[in-house]
Amino acid sequence: MSYLSELAALTDELIDAVAAIPKTQKRKLKSLRESTVQSLLNQNYLRTNQFEVQNRLIGLVERFRIVDREPLGDALEERLEALKPHVNDFTPEVLQFLLELSDKPAEKSRLSDLARLKEAEKDAVPKLTWRQIAKEDGWHQERAVWKILDHAPSSDEEDYYEREEVQSDVSIASPSSVSSVPDDAPPTAQDLAIKLTGGEESLRKILDSQDWRNATHEVDSNGQQKKTPVTSLQLLREVVFMLRGLPTSLFDAAYKPVPDYVLEGVSWQTYDGLMNTFSECGRKLAPLRSYAGKKEREEPLLQVFQDSLQKALYSFDQELTAIQERFVAVQKDVIVSLVAILTELGPSLSPLYTLSGIVQQVHRERNTKAFRYLELLYDAVGMAQMEGSLDAYKLLGSIFLDCFQVYLKPIRLWMEEGELLAGDRTFFIGKSSARPQLHQIWEQQFHQLISLDGVLNAPRFLSPAVDRIVRAGKSIVVLKHLKRYSPVANRVKADEPPMDFASVCSDGTSFAPFSELFGIAFNKWIQSKYHSASITLLDILFDSYGLSRAFDALRCLYLMSDGATSDAFASTIFRQLDNFSTSWNDKFTLAEIAQEAFSQCVAGHRLSADIDQRYIADTPAASRASVRNTLPAIRLIYHLPWPIQMIISPAEVKGYQTMFVFLLQTRRAIYLLKHPLLGTTSTPTRHQSTYYLLRTKLLWFCNTVMSYLTTLVFAPNINKMDEALQHALDVDDVGEVHSKFLDRILSESCQGKRLRPIRDCILDVYDLAIKLEDSHQAEMARLEEEQQEISRLSTFSASQRQLQQQKRKTRAGRTASLYSKTGLNVGFDGEEGNEDNEEGGGSGAAANEKWKRSIMEDARARGNSTAAAMKEMHSDFERHLRFIASGLRGVARGSREDAAAKWDLLAEMLEGGIKEARHVF
Repeated sequence: MSYLSELAALTDELIDAVAAIPKTQKRKLKSLRESTVQSLLNQNYLRTNQFEVQNRLIGLVERFRIVDREPLGDALEERLEALKPHVNDFTPEVLQFLLELSDKPAEKSRLSDLARLKEAEKDAVPKLTWRQIAKEDGWHQERAVWKILDHAPSSDEEDYYEREEVQSDVSIASPSSVSSVPDDAPPTAQDLAIKLTGGEESLRKILDSQDWRNATHEVDSNGQQKKTPVTSLQLLREVVFMLRGLPTSLFDAAYKPVPDYVLEGVSWQTYDGLMNTFSECGRKLAPLRSYAGKKEREEPLLQVFQDSLQKALYSFDQELTAIQERFVAVQKDVIVSLVAILTELGPSLSPLYTLSGIVQQVHRERNTKAFRYLELLYDAVGMAQMEGSLDAYKLLGSIFLDCFQVYLKPIRLWMEEGELLAGDRTFFIGKSSARPQLHQIWEQQFHQLISLDGVLNAPRFLSPAVDRIVRAGKSIVVLKHLKRYSPVANRVKADEPPMDFASVCSDGTSFAPFSELFGIAFNKWIQSKYHSASITLLDILFDSYGLSRAFDALRCLYLMSDGATSDAFASTIFRQLDNFSTSWNDKFTLAEIAQEAFSQCVAGHRLSADIDQRYIADTPAASRASVRNTLPAIRLIYHLPWPIQMIISPAEVKGYQTMFVFLLQTRRAIYLLKHPLLGTTSTPTRHQSTYYLLRTKLLWFCNTVMSYLTTLVFAPNINKMDEALQHALDVDDVGEVHSKFLDRILSESCQGKRLRPIRDCILDVYDLAIKLEDSHQAEMARLEEEQQEISRLSTFSASQRQLQQQKRKTRAGRTASLYSKTGLNVGFDGEEGNEDNEEGGGSGAAANEKWKRSIMEDARARGNSTAAAMKEMHSDFERHLRFIASGLRGVARGSREDAAAKWDLLAEMLEGGIKEARHVF
């Protein structure tokens, strides 16, 4: 094997042992394998300095001698010398590794520990002890043997020796003497032996009846070995012994018929077929007897299974004994029929064959769990019921339920106490080694044990009930953390339904399948443990920790269920944006605004705010230019108690935040459309109609979206959630109801990944509302500026005319005074002066009219550009509206989600605006 292939194989083993990533996650497994191989190939660590290691070892030897532990130093030095002939390239690394593992060797090392490093002798004969001899010979039961006797001669020595002479015969026959064995000692086998008279004849008959076993097999004239004939009674006895698992003469150790015998009066073919039938029975029972006779297993589940097999075999042996009794002391004529015996034993052999098959199947499988027997027994019980084998059904069912009683012990402990048995490898619940935070106890502290193939470490027939078992134990654990748990001893213990065969299957003749009967009985058993803890925990969460109030607070904050408080909060933010103010752009100021606005529905100490700087625009003008700027940066944080966080996770709060931002963006567009910035100058008639038409359509669109969200998304789903909470049985049920509610509103409000283009298009329409109002505001400002300019110029022209008229009047007065002094007639000249004045006034009015016309032309040019912009916005709105409606239709038709009906309904609502007559510019 090449270096790279060996490295890849070792890397795969390392990843399987450490990471334990399921093989189904091929992409993750591949990336981890590649990164690990690259790390191993590109490692920059140098080799261990062998001289430094040697110096450290020498220093350690010297330290042992300094602290008066010379024997330990001598032993280390001796072994370092012995290691020198065996040094290789990896010796420094190994010694360095051992030095790093050492912990105060001068204080904690003991020389006696070196004896444990010696390998035990492989062929060492175990020593024979007196305790073993006493146990084999039965001495441990004869306590009188170990009594201390007084061997001193008594005062009456003559009586003592007389008694000894009288009992000399008994002393010869018995291994104990009178002086060493008291009178109350139990008798031995030799003491119980009696001598029968006339037993030689009986012994001779017995030996003659067994002569066929020792018969010599002669060869006939054809060179074939002659068969020894046996009687039916002899064959029957051999068959019974063989079925008991005892050695026989007609069957070998492998339960094969010995070909040296034949049944009297029966052909060889018939005898061979009959013997093969019985040998097949013995071969099928052999694995069962072998497994039942092995040393007791360590796992309790295997112990009870082994005990059940021993009971089943004992019952079968009792049946064989009853058959033997009929042919031992025959009082009348009895027909010996091997076929009848086989038929009689058939019902008893059938379940034993099944049990033997189960043992063999488990033996063939690798790395099987102890509960594998339960799965096979469960299947065998159902099969026996379907076949109509009532005896096999009862026996297999009883064995299965007896074994299942042991498997129920860790389940009972978990569901009643919330604890796991230490070292139990058959249970399907594991505990995390890390200590999670309080709100993560429900999700992370305990988990189901699943193999790399995705198979649960539990019997298959328990799969429907596994979730409820896990939840019941988790409820107990949470109650302990809440200090609300009362031990089982202090509670009124509910009656636990029995799980024996008589209770589960009634009389065993029910027509219902065994799987259904077992499921009903086991559900009752679980319900007796499950209901109390789960309901208690839910009552505490709803009553003591205000779970219902938490749901209401989330709806008020993030779903804006209270319109007045939501408007108060949103309007404050919108006014700050319109005034180009950045004072609210601070989490403390924002928190103060939110607490003041939502004070009616949320406790102020639980509400805070934050600003996500990623969404903050560079300038205040850019902040109000789009709903995509600044508004997504607003984060309202509602602090929940840790028991409530088990149900409402931080990931679900992010979903609420998504809905909050979308509703805030919708309200922003509606706010601008409902609160236009009006100027002192009215809009020209042509622009006024265009502006109000587009504004009306945008306001209709925003109100339609808001009405859809409030009446068709939020209200029905909230009612459905409240109704489902009434039927919730545990924390997981409540969490599932809430998760489904959140998923539905996110999907129906077009916040999913599939509808992201449609959501972006809706935001584009909201941006059109901002653009329209900004354009309108600019136009109003321009008109106001023009009006002010015209007013200023008009005032200037009037003042100039008044000044000129005053000057002319002054000159005319002076001329008239001069003419009057000279006596000249000024009538004609005065008229000329008036005409001149009239001509000068006309030229000033013309100039004023010309200035006005230029102002109007400039205004008219600007008006044309505003009309083009509004026309473009109108076409964009129509295009966005068609895209949204058609997109919703298409996605609804191609989706099987429940939200498809709502999408189709929203599309129908929006299509009403497309069908209206369009405004013609």
